[in-house]
Amino acid sequence: MARALQLSRGLDPARLRPAFERFGRLHLPGILPVRDAQAIHAALLAAPYHRSLTASGKSYDIALDTLAAMPPERRAELEAAILEGGKTGFQYQFDAWRLSDLMEAGQRTGGALAPLEAVYDLINSEGFLAFIRTLTGDPRCAYADAQATRYRPGDFLTAHDDDVAGKKRLYAMVLNFTPAWRPDWGGLLAFHDADGHVSEAYTPTFNALNIFRVPQQHAVTQVASFAGAERLSITGWIRER
Repeated sequence: MARALQLSRGLDPARLRPAFERFGRLHLPGILPVRDAQAIHAALLAAPYHRSLTASGKSYDIALDTLAAMPPERRAELEAAILEGGKTGFQYQFDAWRLSDLMEAGQRTGGALAPLEAVYDLINSEGFLAFIRTLTGDPRCAYADAQATRYRPGDFLTAHDDDVAGKKRLYAMVLNFTPAWRPDWGGLLAFHDADGHVSEAYTPTFNALNIFRVPQQHAVTQVASFAGAERLSITGWIRER
């Protein structure tokens, strides 16, 4: 069983609140003690990912070995559908491991994945949720969900606002755990303004929390073919009951 996680000492959500209120988003580095962030990075490297994607307007979760065994012509058709969809609509492709689904089903495995399970416990702890309520000034924050994600070269997530009827999403969050990342490798969390410009973008900085109000138009820019690492993170939403 992993040691319980706590936020880094010295973080003052009341002091950070004006910065969050200005744009409805915040990049917060040093969110966890470094030793814990390093353990989470190692666990993300070992996670049993599947391929998460959309093609021809439908969402799919495909086992990586199934994808590898796919006939070349079928794989080419799938890749063509992904690229075509990315030209005009909501489209994504990346690797995922649905942490919340497993935790809520009581399917804890411990071992190498215990640090990821500890992240789920942290973001659903009263201490973390109280931190978010103070940061945002929003008393409705009741629980959080999460998935581990891995973006490799070519992976992306096109523009969307996270507002899905019935999901009761209040805030989106991204916890980044790639030890080193260059902005020119892509994989940026980019926010779009009403004129179609990128108003701000966050590099996936190691051990940083990105949090933003829902709805808000954003995307993850495509990871470059020459990227020197995998973009590893835990993403999810803070919700009301």
